[in-house]
Amino acid sequence: LDARKGLKMFEKVGIPIFGIIENMSTHTCSNCGHTEPIFGTGGGEKMCRDYAVDFLGALPLDIQIREHTDSGKPSVIADPSGKIAETYRMIARKIAVKIGESAEDHTDLFAKIIMEND
Repeated sequence: LDARKGLKMFEKVGIPIFGIIENMSTHTCSNCGHTEPIFGTGGGEKMCRDYAVDFLGALPLDIQIREHTDSGKPSVIADPSGKIAETYRMIARKIAVKIGESAEDHTDLFAKIIMEND
């Protein structure tokens, strides 16, 4: 519900929405390695369908993310070859593409400069 309210607020003030990232999508037990979606499945994808935006990725509920962040080294620095870092990189690539696709040409707003040789 909070994510939906946030999306509508950004739409109302004209901030472009590149997509949705589902946070805490799954949890992997640090003792046995079992992974499960403790908050349910498909919520991010459903919201994307409901609002016609792209699904950018899903981040796990993982203690390493908090530990890395608390130590001042995000996961892509603390464990660059790890699964969490790869997830962040994949999401970042999708966002970079979205930014490139949304680029607007504002050259007509600038003054024209003419250089002449005397």
